[in-house]
Amino acid sequence: QVQLVESGGGLVQAGGSLRLSCAASGLTFSNYNMGWFRQAPGKEREFVAAIIRGDGTTDYTNSVKGRFTISRDNAKNTVYLQMNSLNPEDTAVYYCVAAKGGVLRKPGTYEYWGQGTQVTVSS
Repeated sequence: QVQLVESGGGLVQAGGSLRLSCAASGLTFSNYNMGWFRQAPGKEREFVAAIIRGDGTTDYTNSVKGRFTISRDNAKNTVYLQMNSLNPEDTAVYYCVAAKGGVLRKPGTYEYWGQGTQVTVSS
């Protein structure tokens, strides 16, 4: 049974930082593209970042480029999202996702989703 378990969310002031972690089990982690989506209240689920299996190529939505960094540790079956210079617009539930292939920015690409972790940025 595949499980993606996120941690690291919380409440932070604008300008602050958080690091999200996602521990994966039940799959061959190195064979999967990993990513993060987020969903704010009343809004659609939004692609945030992804990291490719193999060469570790990354992709980011424009609003987080230069502020967020996605990384992975295949030895620990874990993907991370370092979030710096947070602002209130980053407030959302953040979901870890996994897929063997497909279009990185489409939610339908991802076979597995975590339960989500809340990130709240106060102004």
